[in-house]
Amino acid sequence: MAAAPSPNPHVPFEQELCALVLDTAPRLFAVVQVCDEGAADADGWIVAWGLADADGPTHVISIDGRARMTLTSPERAVRHFTTRPGISARLVWLAQPAAAALDRLEAA
Repeated sequence: MAAAPSPNPHVPFEQELCALVLDTAPRLFAVVQVCDEGAADADGWIVAWGLADADGPTHVISIDGRARMTLTSPERAVRHFTTRPGISARLVWLAQPAAAALDRLEAA
């Protein structure tokens, strides 16, 4: 799909591309398992990463790469990782990105 001409000729095209990316970026989250939640020696670890589109499916991949899922919502991923007694799972969302760059080094 070709980009439409800029309605504002004073905004550089690269800046428009970065704004488009920020406006449509999927949200990134981790699925975290927790053992002994509420106890002094509670422990937690990441078991999967996921991408959630605003208007589409959620994609989840386990840390070991063995499980890949396409789900209707991020919350459904939690169900797949709460199968063991004493272990709960939750989502931890990364903050929405505030900047975008065309150069890989600038984005790091």
